[in-house]
Amino acid sequence: MARTHQVVALAAAISLFSLTGCVSQEKYNALKLDRDRYAEQLGQAQTESSAARSEAEAYKNQIAALMNGAGGKDGMIGNLSSQNAELQKQLDEINRRYAEALNRQPGSGPLPAEVSNALADFARQNPDLVDFDSARGIVKFKSDVTFSPGSAELTGPALTAISRFSQILNSGAASGYELIVAGHTDNTNVVNPATKAQGHKDNWYLSAHRAISVGECLMSDRVNSQRIAVTGYADQRPIASNATDAGKSQNRRVEVLILPTTVRSNSVASNIPAPTRAINKDSMPAQPAKMRINKDTPAVVPNIQRTNRPALPNK
Repeated sequence: MARTHQVVALAAAISLFSLTGCVSQEKYNALKLDRDRYAEQLGQAQTESSAARSEAEAYKNQIAALMNGAGGKDGMIGNLSSQNAELQKQLDEINRRYAEALNRQPGSGPLPAEVSNALADFARQNPDLVDFDSARGIVKFKSDVTFSPGSAELTGPALTAISRFSQILNSGAASGYELIVAGHTDNTNVVNPATKAQGHKDNWYLSAHRAISVGECLMSDRVNSQRIAVTGYADQRPIASNATDAGKSQNRRVEVLILPTTVRSNSVASNIPAPTRAINKDSMPAQPAKMRINKDTPAVVPNIQRTNRPALPNK
């Protein structure tokens, strides 16, 4: 508005000087140029004012749209809450069945003799890699040999052993049984930046990622995915004291619990084609005895062939 008043006053002055003839031509031309400049500035100010009003109106409309969409947002929140509750329900069921399997009394014989004997032979053939608890139907893969240090990447010997394990699980006597794959760690915190860079931010992540790797390997070997549940327990379910290296080594494990229940689906054999793996178990170098590995050990583990399976992404 001030700019408008200046232009109007200037125009009045020019008109007055024109009538009285009291100014020189140079002064008149200068005043005329000033008037034209102020008129241009006035037009620009009016344009900017109009743009500001339009922008304010647009913000107003956006706010109104957000307010009107509050109902949809509430619906989305409700849907997410429902999904979270369902996932929690599934996790509670897995935990219940896991505890039930661990509390099963020795001698109860949860598995048929054919399956139990096959698994016992499997463990005897892979003593550095696998333990088998026949009383509870639990196969334990030792993490120090199953995985590279601080990684969820399966080693070559582990891939070969899990392929044989899958054949047993897909045999006629065991092909319908449900499976829980549970990852465990010791109580040493994850501190190595290289370990964290792979997405294993703490023991919870590491235990879950390792269980997922075993579960994925079973599925790639045609174990029906509907049979498999996967969970990670970090260091919360130790089977030995973490006060010694030997105890920590026992606690670093992935368990596969074979439950004496059958899947509800009619489909037993998976349609997933088994990937080709360039692994010759006869040419595999022998695993060194009593290897002490910590998940944060930076050194490369000797005599373990790595697989090209990619490390799990950061979640």
